[in-house]
Amino acid sequence: MVAKRYCVIGAGAAGICAAKYVLQEPVGTAEVVVYEQTTQVGGTWVYTDKVGTDQNGLPIHSSMYEGLWTNLPKEVMGFADFEMPAQRRSYIPSSEVLEFLKSYANHFNVVDHVQFEHLVEEVKPIEKSGRWNVTVKDIRNNTTKSESFDYVIVSNGHYFEPLTPGYEGLEIFEGTQLHSHNYRSPSIFQDRKVLIIGAGPSGKDLIFAAAKYAKNVYFSHHVHEKLKHTKLPDKVVQVADVQRLHKHTVEFTDGSCYEVDFILYCTGYYFSFPFLSPDCGIQVEDSWVKPLFKHIININNPTMAFIGIPYHVCTSPMFDLQVRFTLQFYSDRKQLPTQKEMIQDYEAEMEARWSRGLAKRKAHQMGGEVQAAYYADLAKTAGIEPMPVVIPRMHIASNKRKNEDLATYRNDVFRVLDDERFEISYDAELGFGH
Repeated sequence: MVAKRYCVIGAGAAGICAAKYVLQEPVGTAEVVVYEQTTQVGGTWVYTDKVGTDQNGLPIHSSMYEGLWTNLPKEVMGFADFEMPAQRRSYIPSSEVLEFLKSYANHFNVVDHVQFEHLVEEVKPIEKSGRWNVTVKDIRNNTTKSESFDYVIVSNGHYFEPLTPGYEGLEIFEGTQLHSHNYRSPSIFQDRKVLIIGAGPSGKDLIFAAAKYAKNVYFSHHVHEKLKHTKLPDKVVQVADVQRLHKHTVEFTDGSCYEVDFILYCTGYYFSFPFLSPDCGIQVEDSWVKPLFKHIININNPTMAFIGIPYHVCTSPMFDLQVRFTLQFYSDRKQLPTQKEMIQDYEAEMEARWSRGLAKRKAHQMGGEVQAAYYADLAKTAGIEPMPVVIPRMHIASNKRKNEDLATYRNDVFRVLDDERFEISYDAELGFGH
């Protein structure tokens, strides 16, 4: 038997998980190569002071900033067979997540299969074969090579291509404009009149950092109802959506206008796959990656899979589940549905999303009970061990607590009781309180 060759793009959490499971396929049936453009595993969890481009002139992928702690409890961040180390805290600094990922990659010998400082330049299907030609640049030696693979697993992340709204007046505003992707230290807010746009994880975090240094902090977002009970710093004023920018002020949709000299965009990211040739059959439309069966399998070329596209999820457990799902079909333990069946499933799910009023840019949004149903569906479809329901339940509970108490929710300590139940205690001595 000739071993099937897998190409994994990216050595972040999703990529090392994919490689780990390929390596656990029966001896002689599979081999894997992981291409990583940086010098180490960890993806977005690798902190660097640099912004813009790295030493090789490539875009910085990491969005880590100084003093970042997880916004999810570590109890929902481990892998199915490799949990986060036990400790008193549930919320941990980003450096500990990176060490965990390195430990995972070393434990399962994934590192031996990673080609570091290798940039994937093009992925192209080999006509009518179901196989792939992958062109890669060795950055250190400035040489290029092409290799063929039976399967391509795309796991390059989606926190590196900043999305900035195209507000009227963007060009005439004379203050500083920065996306959170390029934010590193709170000292940048010193004595500024700051507007933070967006109430995602970074927006909710950075209003507290800004409040320690800035003269004023305005917080523009869509989730006023969710945050109505949480206490914000005295300096923070919640405002409506942005209407337009002026030279020294920002006007909002309710007619209010405030003097601002620093705008921080915590407005999310685009999906970006610059290495995929048009022949791959994948399109990205307003953050909708299509057409994907179960948000994973490329329907037009099913020997290509994407790990980690859905968001508002339990990240590592979902990666683990998605990889096991994929390998059930790629290893022939389970037969993939026909293209017609996959299209029908895909179209039915998208129609259900649109009927709930979701925009195209939320085609892959999970969260709440939606994610739990998604995990259960993956396990049932592939005939694999499901994710314990306690994991999404903790995720839902942690998000609820975060919205109730943004300042001190990281003092919560989660403890898993069994596959369905957990408990939360509050430990003020952990010291969170902005």
